Amino acid sequence: MSKFITMDESIYAYMQEHKTRQPGDDVLAELAVETSALGKVSGMQIAAEQGAFMTMLARLIGAKSAIEIGTFTGYSALCIARGLAPGGRLLACDVSEEWTAIGKRHWEKAGVSDRIELRIGPGLETLRALPASATFDMAFVDADKPSYLAYYDELLVRLRPNGVMLFDNVLWSGKVADASASDESTVALRALNDRIAKDARVEAVMIGVADGLTLVRKR
Repeated sequence: MSKFITMDESIYAYMQEHKTRQPGDDVLAELAVETSALGKVSGMQIAAEQGAFMTMLARLIGAKSAIEIGTFTGYSALCIARGLAPGGRLLACDVSEEWTAIGKRHWEKAGVSDRIELRIGPGLETLRALPASATFDMAFVDADKPSYLAYYDELLVRLRPNGVMLFDNVLWSGKVADASASDESTVALRALNDRIAKDARVEAVMIGVADGLTLVRKR
C-alpha cells in the first residue's frame, strides 16, 4: 500500500503554515527572495522545509562542528548555523565569491556570521587540505553531482560516530529511477545511492523532501 501523497500547491502551503516560527525566519525569507531574483539558477536553493529540518537535526544531535559542500547564496548555511550548539562552527565551502557574498550579508543580519567560516575553492581540495585531526558532527553536500561519491569517501572518515551526513538532490527529478537517463550527474547519483545502501559502516534513509534527501548516520 502506497504511503505517500502527491504534493500540490495547496498542500505545500498548508505544510509551510504549520511549522514553528524561529528567530532568523524573516532573514531566510529575505534571502529566498533575493536568490529568486537571480533567475533559473535560484533552483539550487534548498526548500524552506528542508532548511527547517536541517536546523532541527543539528539541534537534535547537538552538533558543534559542521561542514557543507556547496553554499550557493547561503540559505542552507544559515539554517545549519542557527541549529549549532553554543560555540559551534560551520565550515562552508563553495567556488563562487559572487553568490556567497549574498549569503554573508544575510548571515550578518541573522547574527550567525561568527559561527560560519567560508572557504572559496573546489570542495575536494578544501577537504583534502584539512588537518588529519579535523572531524565533524554533521555534513551537508549540495554541490557538483559527479563528485558526490568522492565527497562521501572524504567526509565519512572525518565524521564522528553517530555523526550525520546529508546529500541533496538524490532523486534528481526522478531521473535516478529512469533507466533511459544516462547523463553524468544521474549516473553519479545512482553510484552514490548504491554505495551508501550497501556500506556496512553506516545506516541511511532516503526521504522525499524536495528533490530527495539522504541521511547517513555513521555507526
